[in-house]
Amino acid sequence: MIKKLYTSCIAVLACLLVTAQATDSLLHWKVTAKKMGEGLYELSAKTSIPAGWLLYGNNSDIEGLETAPFAFSYENAQRQGAVIFDRAPELVKDPVFDNKQARVFKDHVEIRQQVKIQGYVPAVLKGTMNVYLRKGDEFNTSEQAFETALEGGAAVTANTADTKIRLEQVDLRHPQKACGGQNHIADNGLWTIFFLGFMGGLIALLTPCVFPMIPVTVSFFTKKANNKRQAIRNGILYGFFIFLIYVLASIPFHVLGNVQPEIFNNISTNSWLNIIFFIIFIFFALSFFGFFEISLPGSIASKADSKSGLGSIGGIFFMALTLAIVSFSCTGPILGSLLVGSLSGGAWQLTAGLAGFGLALALPFGLFAIFPNWLQSLPKSGGWLDTVKKVLAFAEVALAFKFLSNADLVMHWGLLKREVFIGIWILTGLGLTLYLFGILRLPHDYKGMKIGKGRKIVGVIALVFTLYLIPGVTQSKYANLKFLSGFPPPLSYSIYGKENVHGKGLEANVMNDYAKALQMAREQHKPLLIDFTGWACVNCRKMEENVWTQPDVYNYIKEHYILVSLYVDDKEKLPAEKRFTYQTKEGAYKDIVSVGDKWATFQTENFNQSTQPLYVVLDADEKLINHPVGYTPDAKEYLSWLKCGNGDK
Repeated sequence: MIKKLYTSCIAVLACLLVTAQATDSLLHWKVTAKKMGEGLYELSAKTSIPAGWLLYGNNSDIEGLETAPFAFSYENAQRQGAVIFDRAPELVKDPVFDNKQARVFKDHVEIRQQVKIQGYVPAVLKGTMNVYLRKGDEFNTSEQAFETALEGGAAVTANTADTKIRLEQVDLRHPQKACGGQNHIADNGLWTIFFLGFMGGLIALLTPCVFPMIPVTVSFFTKKANNKRQAIRNGILYGFFIFLIYVLASIPFHVLGNVQPEIFNNISTNSWLNIIFFIIFIFFALSFFGFFEISLPGSIASKADSKSGLGSIGGIFFMALTLAIVSFSCTGPILGSLLVGSLSGGAWQLTAGLAGFGLALALPFGLFAIFPNWLQSLPKSGGWLDTVKKVLAFAEVALAFKFLSNADLVMHWGLLKREVFIGIWILTGLGLTLYLFGILRLPHDYKGMKIGKGRKIVGVIALVFTLYLIPGVTQSKYANLKFLSGFPPPLSYSIYGKENVHGKGLEANVMNDYAKALQMAREQHKPLLIDFTGWACVNCRKMEENVWTQPDVYNYIKEHYILVSLYVDDKEKLPAEKRFTYQTKEGAYKDIVSVGDKWATFQTENFNQSTQPLYVVLDADEKLINHPVGYTPDAKEYLSWLKCGNGDK
């Protein structure tokens, strides 16, 4: 079961990495469409089949070989009738399917399928051809994208859509005013992620998978070394390799980042990926609670460990790799939080987070190798490590629902409204409090076990935190939990309706229609304030709930600006007549299908930024007034930028 879980996770991540670059070299389909009636077309797909390969025909009587070659990306396109092949198939005994009689084709094939399109008919129909192939005992699933022109279909371009993607008037180098700029904000963001990763590494040090390894490993170096100098060198190398391994883990994401500027945002807000992380984190939490143990497959750890006895720099590297692998059951959930939490910021944020995590894990090994006498001051392993692990389990439950909330927000399911989310956290906090005071017993706990002073102190902190959450489920003025801004859903995503944000922020006064906002800006002679945001953006919520709620900021935006919020991670599909294929300024082609596709491309094309939040001020002619800024937690600094954009000192 555990191996299947790991295999599934690896497969999902692998698919995400290769989807944008996947090609099929076996088949090359030529697809054409013939109009048969109003909204009715017949598609014809022809291909040559490589020598030695067999293409499966209609084998609906064999489980796993059901035929549906045509799949359409347009939801209003529906297959009509059965698939028609250009000739009768050959019958062969198939060794892959228990020697059953399978219908196959050789050399070449033509497949026809009628399709009915309801309502709007696009100029081009896109989809994939999905067939099965076999050569001897080798079985292959072939999937190849196609597009074909539809007679009488209407073409949509960036110029005919309601909002142009590229604004020719925007000059990022020479705005009308010199104030603003966000390079320093991006730098601060990297250091913040590094610090969070470092804190995560410190927490990981206290887990039962890592803490006992410190004295054991350092003692190994000191005893095996010929002298103190060599012991210090080996210990420092060991710590350096731990740090290096975690940094190297981020390299594939730098390569991935060359595909699309917003690829990380698409991954981190992907609803299915967030649901998978929700399931994984609940799985990890159950393990932390003590219901079962998980670890990477033993063969992986054994292979790394077999290399660690080489007595050289290579051997020390594999010792570090072994530690990273065998400690995965404790570090995995923390690393998972870091991975998903930093992905939307890009590869460098992920590198910064992993570097901080690796440094925190590496420091003790290097320091204790230099000062081995410090080992005497380390607390001995015992029941407190089990307590740490179970406290982390409650934290994993809370984080799991954050991932589920991300999926819920971007898909607009309405399952985890703000008050429901906070209610779940209240129950989690209550469970943690009862556990720390010994009222709630988990596996390996027993009645009458001693509760230490430290555990009671943490229990009081958990109780205070739980009490702090309670106003969040009400409509009181204290419902805006500023300390947690960004983790719960926004105030406007409420069981009480959007009126719940009245007097607490600008959400109730925000529009999401750029064209309408621009028209209002021209009519009211006000500058346009664009808020590039995301449903799953933590820093966006912090700005909305901590900065926008400041009276000076709130009133200034309301009186002097037309505010429009554009959600770059919104998965809601655009009406069919407003979807189009856009050619970026780098020459790449991108399908604009969802609301998020549109605004993410609008942001990257005009302002060379793919992170959120990003605040931009344009005049009525769509010219840039001042430099855009990102996350600015200082309300006075943000207000100063707003005043500059409006011409005030």
